[in-house]
Amino acid sequence: SSKYTEPLRWRVPRTRAAVKPAMLSRVNTLAAGVLPGRPAPPHLSSTTQLKPAAPAQRRQIARHAVAVEEEISSAAALLERASSEAHASTSDFCGDGRVLKRPQPSSTAVPSNGKAYHIVTMGCQMNLADSERMAGALEAAGYGCVNTPEAADVLVYNTCSIRDKAEQKVYSALGRQAKRKRRNMGNLKIVVAGCVAQQEGATLLRRVPEVDLVMGPQYANRIDELLERVDAGSQVVATDQLDIVEDVATPRRDSEITAWVNVIYGCNERCTYCVVPNTRGQEQSRTPEAIRNEMLSLGEAGYSEVTLLGQNVDAYGRDLPGFATDGSGRRAHTFTDLLRYVHDVPGIKRIRFATSHPRYFTERLVRACSELPKMCQFFHIPFQSGDNDILREMKRGYTHERYRNIIHNIRRYMPDASVSGDAIVGFPGETEEQFQRTVQLVQEVGFDRVNTAAYSPRPNTPAAEAAEQVADLIKMDRLNRLNLVVNQVAEERAQRFAGRDLEVLCEGPNPRGESGIGTAFGRTSHNKLVYFDADGEALKGKLCTVAIKSVHAYTLYGDLIEVEST
Repeated sequence: SSKYTEPLRWRVPRTRAAVKPAMLSRVNTLAAGVLPGRPAPPHLSSTTQLKPAAPAQRRQIARHAVAVEEEISSAAALLERASSEAHASTSDFCGDGRVLKRPQPSSTAVPSNGKAYHIVTMGCQMNLADSERMAGALEAAGYGCVNTPEAADVLVYNTCSIRDKAEQKVYSALGRQAKRKRRNMGNLKIVVAGCVAQQEGATLLRRVPEVDLVMGPQYANRIDELLERVDAGSQVVATDQLDIVEDVATPRRDSEITAWVNVIYGCNERCTYCVVPNTRGQEQSRTPEAIRNEMLSLGEAGYSEVTLLGQNVDAYGRDLPGFATDGSGRRAHTFTDLLRYVHDVPGIKRIRFATSHPRYFTERLVRACSELPKMCQFFHIPFQSGDNDILREMKRGYTHERYRNIIHNIRRYMPDASVSGDAIVGFPGETEEQFQRTVQLVQEVGFDRVNTAAYSPRPNTPAAEAAEQVADLIKMDRLNRLNLVVNQVAEERAQRFAGRDLEVLCEGPNPRGESGIGTAFGRTSHNKLVYFDADGEALKGKLCTVAIKSVHAYTLYGDLIEVEST
C-alpha cells in the first residue's frame, strides 16, 4: 500500500553541506521501518507490516528499497568522511588505518650513495613512533630519505590492521608497487612492517611475492639488519616475539617541537574484537632510567613537548620487578610514579600521555596530573560502549559506572580538562537499546572528542566468530547518529574557551596555507588546535598567549597577545 512507499520518496543531496540532521532523521525513520531488529515507526503498525502486497507493489517496494540502501550508504560515507576530517584535524589517536603524513625532506634527489628510503605510515601514534625508529636505523646505516615512493629503492609500508578497511589499503598500495617492480626490474626493495605484517607473516609473501621483507613492530629498530639479509638474496619474515631492546640508533623525529617517547610496548588485554595483542605482543615496560634519559636528550635538543606512549600506557610497570616500600602492595614502578620521576626534566615544557585503559586509570594518577604543572589537561580514555553487557562481551574489564567514576575524578581534580574517547557501534549482538546507552554516555559525560567506528570483524578474534553479526546498514546508521551527537557535544564543550586567554605551544606556520584563518598554529594544554596571526616560524616551540575570538568543535581561532620571554 501507499503506507509502504510514502517515506521512500526522497533523494539524498550529494554534497556534504547538504547532509543535514533533518535528512538524517528521515534516514533513521526509514531505516526503523525496513531494517530487522528495529522498532516500527509510528505510521506502520505490526499488522500493517504483515499485510500481503500485490506483485506490482512488491516490485515497487523492492526497487525503492534498493535505491534507499544506496542513498543511505552514500549519506553514511559522506558523514563518515566529514567526521574523519574533523577528528584528523585534532587527534593523534585515530587508529583507523588512514595514511598519516610524515614530514619529508624538500629535496627529491637520491643520495650520492644511491641508498634512498621512503616510509608510508598508516594507523596510530604507535606506528608514527615506530616509523621514526625505523628512519633513525636506516639513516644510521647510510640511507637517505626521499619524499616520493618512486625515488626510493627501499619502500617501507608501516601498516595498521585495526580494521578491515585499513588492511585493504595496504594490499591496494602493495599491488601498485608490485606492478612497478615487475615493470622496471630494478633494485626496489619493498618492506611491509607493523601490524598487518605481524598478522599475516609468510602469507603476505604468498599473496604479494614481490615483497622482500615482512617485519613485526618489535623489529622496528632492526630494519637495517634485516635488509642486509635481503641484500644477501633472501626473502625475510621477521615476526617472532622477542624482548624489546633499547635503540642504538636515534629516531629521526618528524617534529622539531614535539616528540613521542615509548614507555611500554605490547598489550596483555584480550578484548574480543582486537588484533593488537597478536600483532604487538605482550607488554614490555622500559626502565624509568631509560625513559628519563631519552627525555633529557630531547630537552637538550630543544624539544618542548613529549607524549609518553603505550597501547595501555597506565599499565606501565606491571612487568617490572619489585613492590613499593610503603606497604601499599603496589608494584615498585607504576605510571604515576614514572610521571613524578620524569616531570622535572629540563627543557620539556609539557608532558602528555596516551592511550589510557579504564581498567588501570586510578584516582592516584589523576591527582598526580593535577599536582604536576607540566602535565597537560587532556586525557584520552577509550570507553567503547555505554552498555555493560556489551562491555562484558568485549572483555573490557570495567563497567560504564566505573568509567563514569573516572570522569568524576578528572572533573573533581582538573575541572577544565579535556577528555576524549573511542566508541565502537554495531558490535555483534548490539541492540538499539544498547546503542542508545552509548549515546547517553556521550551526552552525559560531555566529551571534547570521540573517535567513532563501526565494528569491523578481524581475523583470529572471538567477536568475528559470533553468530549475531549486526548488518552493515544498521552499523552505518548507528555510526551516523552517534557522530551527530558527538559533534554536537564537542561544539557545546568548546564554548567554554570563548573569550579566554589560552596558553598555546606554537608548532609553526599554518600547514593548511589558507588565508584568513591564522598564519600560525599550535595546541593548548587541552589538545585544542589554535590558529592565530603571527610569524609561525619565528615562534616555533614558544609558549604564546592567545585571546580566543572564535570557537568551533575541534579548532579555535584567536589573536596573539604575548610570547614567553626567552
